[in-house]
Amino acid sequence: MSNLAFILILFSALMHALWNLLVKQSKDKTAFIWWMFFCSASLFTLVIGGLPGEFPPLTPRYLLLGALGAICFVFYHLFTGRAYREGDLSMTYPLAQTAMLYVPLWGFLLFGEKFSPTGMAGILLIAFGAYCVQLTSFSLRELFRPFRSLGNISVQAALGAGLVYSFGAVVDKTGVREFDPLHFTYVLVLFMLLFMTANLLRPGQRGRILAEWYNNRKLVLWSGPVMLCSFLSFRYGLQLSPMSYAVPVRQASLLIAVLIGVLFLGERCGRIRFASTMLILAGVVLVRLG
Repeated sequence: MSNLAFILILFSALMHALWNLLVKQSKDKTAFIWWMFFCSASLFTLVIGGLPGEFPPLTPRYLLLGALGAICFVFYHLFTGRAYREGDLSMTYPLAQTAMLYVPLWGFLLFGEKFSPTGMAGILLIAFGAYCVQLTSFSLRELFRPFRSLGNISVQAALGAGLVYSFGAVVDKTGVREFDPLHFTYVLVLFMLLFMTANLLRPGQRGRILAEWYNNRKLVLWSGPVMLCSFLSFRYGLQLSPMSYAVPVRQASLLIAVLIGVLFLGERCGRIRFASTMLILAGVVLVRLG
């Protein structure tokens, strides 16, 4: 992984942690996420419109990849929302991070990506740290508790979130390999906004968007630029690096989120969260060295 790719993905992790912080402070999470995409898409349109040259032709493959990527990430949000709504966070959150176990496999099978022993060790450390960050103890009983509840709907939803995110990563990598990341990301964002708009236009949902604007308009306005920076920096980094390394390194956002929670929100950082974030940090260093 080059220095530029590494820096871009770490910056993306910072922006990802920040927009998740904004979502956490909102009242209606679904409506707020819609506003984030609306603001980022509006800002993106202004940027695209001010650039010289013409927009690349929207071929069927271009539109197909954009739509498939949007479907994957929308379903990821729906699955995680279902998991968190009905399940214990300490049980469902680690399982939602299982995408990092699939992504290296897809990278090897589909893109011929190879790993150094150091890089592979880094991926495993990041995955283990992300898995442990919400556990209540490091006992074997607690460690395997999520897997003892596979019949639980929330556990199934969390596992589905990890799997569908890994599919989205494959679509992302394909898109930025074949097309310019700037324009591909723009098409992806528009499709995601379209699908989320359709969801909120269902009967009984339409008043939520205006209500969230009145409650959190300042957060909404901040969210657009933050999300746009997160999207663009990650996909430019993804273009320059193996998918199998890029996706795990972005999990540095978990470490950043813990630091934000402790330094700015007054949250406590227990021994497990501290040890887990140190594992993620060590994994990120190993991936860079590998």
